[in-house]
Amino acid sequence: MKGSHEQNMDMESIYRTYENLVYRFLYARTCDSEWAQELMQETFLRAITSISRYDGSCKLSVWLCQIAKHVLWQELRKKKRLEPVELTDALPDTSVLDGEASVLQRENRLELYQAIHHLPELEREVVLYRITGELSFRDIGEILGKSENWARTVFYRTKQKIRKELKEYES
Repeated sequence: MKGSHEQNMDMESIYRTYENLVYRFLYARTCDSEWAQELMQETFLRAITSISRYDGSCKLSVWLCQIAKHVLWQELRKKKRLEPVELTDALPDTSVLDGEASVLQRENRLELYQAIHHLPELEREVVLYRITGELSFRDIGEILGKSENWARTVFYRTKQKIRKELKEYES
């Protein structure tokens, strides 16, 4: 019984440590805070039931995000949604786009989301994790199995690509 209690305490600690990261990861994919919260709860329920299978071959945060992504895709299949990212009226906080944010903030929200939506999947994930999920480049790199520098570079190049597309659209 003591071992079970210790494992529960460990899961409580894991939850407290990673709940914000998992929530932001899911919010970046769904753009829906209530749904992200529900998916996060399901993610941790599944983590609790499968913690014995966690082998340490990746960081715990990455393992949890892998579970979250699996939970999300299962829900999307149930709901027959094709894409997890929906165009919404709410523009994400673009302050993470450094000093150049004013260019994107002036753009029409729908155009911005359409530009993001049409990116290749990996670029779209990096951008959404950064601007919607507010994940660090380090976290993004870990989640995607890449380096922090890779995530930074992809974000910068993708940001330039979006700006170019939006300027061409304006013309």
